[in-house]
Formats: sequence, C-alpha cells, structure tokens
Amino acid sequence: MIKNYLKIAWRNLVKNKAHTFINIAGLSVGLACSLLILLWVQNELSIDAYHVNGDRLYKVYEREYYDHKIDGNYDTPALLGEELKKVLPGVEHAINMGDENDNHTFRANNKILKVSGTFAGTDVFKMFSYPLIKGSVNNALSSPLSIAISQKMAAMFFASPGDAMGKTIRFENKKDFTVTAVFKDLPENSSRKFEYLINWDAYLAEYPGSKRWDNSGPLTFVQLRKGVDFSSVNRKMTHLLETYSKFSKSYRVEHALQKFNEVYLHSNFVNGEITGGRIEYVRLFSIIAVFLLLIACINFMNLTTAQSVRRAREIGVRKVMGAVKGVLIRQFIGESFLITLLAVVVALVLTSALLPAFNNITQKEITMPFNQVSFWLSLMIITVITGLVSGSYPALFLSSFNPVKVLKGTLKLDSGTVWFRKGLVVFQFVLSSVLIIATIVVSRQVNFIQSRNLGYDKENLVYIHIEGELEKKYNVFKNEAMALPGIQSVSDISSNPTNIDNSTISVSWEGKDPNVTIPFPNIAVGYDFIHTMKLKMLAGRDFSKDFPTDSDNFIINQVTQQKLGYANPIGRTITMWGHTGKIIGLVKDFHFQSLHKQILPLIIRIAKGNMTGGDILVRTQPGKTKDALASLQALCKELNPEFPFTFKFSDQQYQRLYKSEEIVGRLSNIFAFLAIFISCLGLLGLAMFTAEQRLKEIGIRKVLGASVVSLFNLLSAEFLLLVIIAMIIATPIAWYSMTAWLQGFAYRTTMQWWMFALSGGLIILIAVVTISFQTVKAAFVNPVKSLRSE
Repeated sequence: MIKNYLKIAWRNLVKNKAHTFINIAGLSVGLACSLLILLWVQNELSIDAYHVNGDRLYKVYEREYYDHKIDGNYDTPALLGEELKKVLPGVEHAINMGDENDNHTFRANNKILKVSGTFAGTDVFKMFSYPLIKGSVNNALSSPLSIAISQKMAAMFFASPGDAMGKTIRFENKKDFTVTAVFKDLPENSSRKFEYLINWDAYLAEYPGSKRWDNSGPLTFVQLRKGVDFSSVNRKMTHLLETYSKFSKSYRVEHALQKFNEVYLHSNFVNGEITGGRIEYVRLFSIIAVFLLLIACINFMNLTTAQSVRRAREIGVRKVMGAVKGVLIRQFIGESFLITLLAVVVALVLTSALLPAFNNITQKEITMPFNQVSFWLSLMIITVITGLVSGSYPALFLSSFNPVKVLKGTLKLDSGTVWFRKGLVVFQFVLSSVLIIATIVVSRQVNFIQSRNLGYDKENLVYIHIEGELEKKYNVFKNEAMALPGIQSVSDISSNPTNIDNSTISVSWEGKDPNVTIPFPNIAVGYDFIHTMKLKMLAGRDFSKDFPTDSDNFIINQVTQQKLGYANPIGRTITMWGHTGKIIGLVKDFHFQSLHKQILPLIIRIAKGNMTGGDILVRTQPGKTKDALASLQALCKELNPEFPFTFKFSDQQYQRLYKSEEIVGRLSNIFAFLAIFISCLGLLGLAMFTAEQRLKEIGIRKVLGASVVSLFNLLSAEFLLLVIIAMIIATPIAWYSMTAWLQGFAYRTTMQWWMFALSGGLIILIAVVTISFQTVKAAFVNPVKSLRSE
C-alpha cells in the first residue's frame, strides 16, 4: 500500500514539473531561512550557558538615583568584589573585572605584540568554566604579579603552554608579570573573549583613583553558596554601598544581582530596571522564522488546490472504486511529506551554502551541527510539522470531492473554500508588508545614525593610544607631527571621544541647591582639542598656553549650562574634586555617547602632566590620510620603538556602537525579500487556480469580443484587491511595532507616510508582475480549446 502511495505521488510530481518545482522551491527557501534563523537563535541562547556554576553566578548592576531620574548600568566600585566576600555570608566567591578588554603591549622572547585582555580577581577560575591547561585554580592569579594567558597567547610568545609556565612577560614595557596559568581558548559562545587575565591588585595599582568607593567603572561578579536564597542576598546588596559612601537626599546608589547567563540577552535598562536587550531580536527573528515557514506552507496549500481540477477525475474514480476518505487523506498527506522531504534536502544544501555569508552578516562563527542528535531531532520535528500543516488542508479539501459531481464535470467550489484560500494569501502579504515597512524604517534609522551631525567632524579623525614613551614625549610627538604632510591638527584626550562615560558627583557651583546631586561626565584634554574635534564654540575661548591659570579652568557644554542655571556662564566658577576654577568656554552640545542616550552635561578640563591611558587625536587633511598614517607610523617607531603602531578611525569607532542595528537592518532586507518571493509564489498559485476555474468563462468572453487587456484587468483585479487589503491590515501593525522599536533611541528618525506608500507600491508592482505571467497566459488561450475543455 505504502509503495503504491509513493508510486502515485512520484508520478504526480513528475507529471506536473512546473507545479512541483514551484512547490519545492517555496518550501525549501522557507525551510532554509528558518534553519538559518534557528541556528542563530540557538547560538544566541547558548552564549555563556556553558559554565558549570551558571545557576549560582550573578553579575552586579547598580541603580543610580539623581536629578529625579533613575539610571541603570553595570559600573561598580573596584573594591566591591573582595568586600562582598567579607560582609555577605551567602557569597562564596566574588571578583571585580575590567569593564572591557584592552589591547595591551606585551614582550617576551624578543617578540612584541598587542593582545586583548583585562584584569580580574583571584576567584575568576573558581567561578567560571575557563579550563586550565597548566596551573591550578587556587594559584592562577594569587600574586599581584600573576598573569594567566590563553593557549593562543602561549603559542604567540612561547613554544607551548608548558614552556610558558613560570616565564616572565613584560607588560606595557614597564612591569614584568609571571605566567602562573594557561587556560584553554575561550569557546565561541562566550560573550566576552580575552587572551589574558592579570591579577586585580595590579589594576588597583595602575589606577589608584579606583580605590575610592565613590568611583565606579569595573564589573563585579558573584557566586552564591549552594542552597543560599538569592532574594535574601539581593536585599542585603541594595543599601550596602551606604556603609562606605555618603549620599545626599537627592542622590543614592543601590546594587542588585542579575543571573550571569541572562546578561547577554537582557542588558537594557529603563528607569534603573532591566527590560530587554538582544532577547528582543531573538524573539523577533524567531517569529520571522515561523512566519516564513508558514508562508511557505500556505504556498503549498494554494499550489496544491490550484491543481484540484486536474486531479478531480482521479479522485472521483478512486472513490467509485471504493477508496474511503481516510485512505485519500493518507495518500495526500504522504504526497505532502514526500515534497517536504525533498524540500528539506534542498534546504540543507542551501543552508550549508549560505551559512558563510550569513556568518559574515551576523559576525558569528556558526557551523552546521550535523554531529548533534538534537539538530536532527529538531529538523525531524520541523519536517513533520511542515508536512502536516502544508498537506492537511489540501488532503481534506481534495478527499471531500463528491464523485458524482466530479465525474459529471460539475465540480464547483463553495464560497467558504474560496474565501479561505484568499484569506491565506492576504495573511501572507500582511506578513510581507510588515517586513518591508520594518526594513524601510530600520534602514532609515541606520542612515539617520550614520549621517547625523554629531556636533563634531568624525571624518579624517584618527585615534592613537597613548602608551609607553608617548606619555612622556607627547609634546615632542605633537610638534613633529604638525610638521608632517597631511596633518591638520593634533590634541589628546583622556577617554575615547565616542564613548565618554567617566562621571563624578563632586561638582558644586554658585547657588547650587544642597539637596541636588548630579553626575557630570568629564574629560581631560590637551591644547587645541576644540580645534581638532571641530567643535563649535558658542561663547568664551579654548584652553591656551597664554593663560597659565587655565590648568584650573573649565569648558562646558550647553546641557551643563542648563544644569548650573547660568544665563551667561563665562567667568562664573565651579568646583570639582575640591578645586575651584572659572568657566572659560561654552561649546555647542555634541554626542559623546550612543544615540540611544540623551546628551549629558559635560565638563572639560585641561590635562595636568602626562596623559595616561588616553588617546592622541590627529586630524588629517582630506584625501591625505594614507600618507599621513605612513608618516605617523615612522614617527611613532622613532619615539616609541617598544610598541607597535596602532590606530583607530573615529567613524569606525562610532559605527561599532550600532553593530546590532546594522545586522538587524541587513537581515531585515534579506528576509523581507524572501518573504515577498515566497508570497508571490502563493499568489501565482491562486492565479493558476483561478485561471483553471474560469477557463470556459474566459473562452466565452473572447468569443463575445473581449480583448486581452480587458481579460487581464478582469483576472488581475481581485488579486490586487487582496494585496491592497493586506496593506491596509499591515500598516497599523507595522506602525505600532516600529514606533516601539524607535523608542529605544533618544535621537531617531520619524515614520512618514511615504514609507508605507513605498512599501505598498513595491508590493503591488511585484504582485502585478507575478500575476501577469498566469493571467496573460490564460487570456491568450485559444477560446476553442477553452470551450472544449472539461
């Protein structure tokens, strides 16, 4: 019996080659897209999920209350980790860690290389599953001069992990560390990858200011003891900082715990609470995967029922010969599974072929998990569900034909069946329309971000990290660099200009309300900073060597002026960290953080002494950047020979802030196109079905004198009506969804009517092209053949 089912199914597939090709093409594309998204979602969900102690690992975050606002972030005091172990019995291990990786210069075995890593507390290998190849978890970072390096870094400087143990490696050409452990290279599903970890005491020695409880910046991680109640520890954490730092009535900081394996996907803060993050994109693309597969299944239904007239006699004869409805249903479900299996094979080939390009877009390293049983089980479930969903309706529909009517040639579909099929097409185009509108809005926002006037010129601006001899020889570097061809101006800054997040609450001013406390981001800069950044000075002047007292003076932005309440701030005084100085300049507000955030009040001061850990800013002349970089490299090699020359472009650093949005934009473009492609196959199916049903009507109309154009309009009108209805339904859905997405940006584009009109126009144009093929074909059929057909 099964053999006969397969034989009949195969004959039908071969007999209707075009129908089979379209069916398999639609299903395979839908399946391939769903598989790609499934692999991406699995990868996202697996990030940081491999730690053995994951159920007891937490990351500390803080809620900062000030100026009638609540800010949330992961910045914590650098002393918090060790203190938590002392004062909270429920804490088994705790560490501080650098908030981001730094590219530091190391030297060993006559090799000088820049490597990415950070500082961490001694418990790091006890808490996290970073397996050690050499060394022990107890001694890995037990000394202030200890360093643990990765297997990759061991290969860079030494022959093997064993050879690296106990060896000395020089850090930034100023301190020697001893390799006390070598850990395995971190897996791809780590949210943060580093090649070395240095003992936390070295961090405190490198940055003495971090020893203050009122300074925040590093990260803090906690591992609770087994059986300890999380909520109890969390409550004790809330007001812990009040013991070490005094707060005013208008300012306080609270701490709380978040599960570590949830941080990667849930890291956005709204009013101090964690609300979403990358999980929103995981949910979004999971829904898109289901929708694409559903669109493909709907295509199968429409294309199969479009062939119903051709198979009506076959079904009638089989029923007369004794075939019951259940047998026919099993046959048609079997045919559906056969097509689905063929589509799955094609989809696997497509997925494997497209995966490298998909990885390039998503910046992942996903591989086809052919060796994982879970993958094959998931694929089997998808195959079964797809086969049932796509084949169920055609099976029920075809098996319900009345044999008497079929054999008499009086087969006619009831209105419910016709409307159901049209409803499926409308549903397809609603989803496609929403995707296209979303793509337009996302692209518009990305373009808005890239083209927005930031308040400074990010083009032709180069950052060179201040390290080694450049700290002491900065003035020499600046003087010689200004004499090089292609260089416009040079200055320096204590923090990356695209992400200034160092803040202080130790600011007071004339008339300040003692009950008001406001954090002020602040930076130290060199002379010519305003000129080099091309900031707009609204009042006053830049720092100048002609005014020795400028070492105590300040330049502020417009938001700071508003917070201070100075109508004319020039000449007025402010006090920061106990030092009082005058405001000598007012600059126009400029963006120094992501556009997700409002511009904050900024205080700019002149750097005193050598700048440590900041960047040299070099403004090159347009079109001469390449030559300027070559000259700068030679100059750095001469002044700072122990450090390799590295640089960053300001515009590239800025784009890094919006990596997720760019990825979403690219994927939205691709999936919107594929959704339209698959939906048009469904529309083609409905056009084929309608043409089959109205073949005699078309013949009669042609005999009575109807032109090809009038027949085309007749057949196309109802299809275009379906597309227009879909657009009407999709518009409010897309508007609501994209309005919510744009709320995540403090500075954003606006949705305009033309976005919806463009989407509608594109879909209607594509629909007309799709329909034209079948309707024109039907309109040109010889009326004699149409009237003879049964």
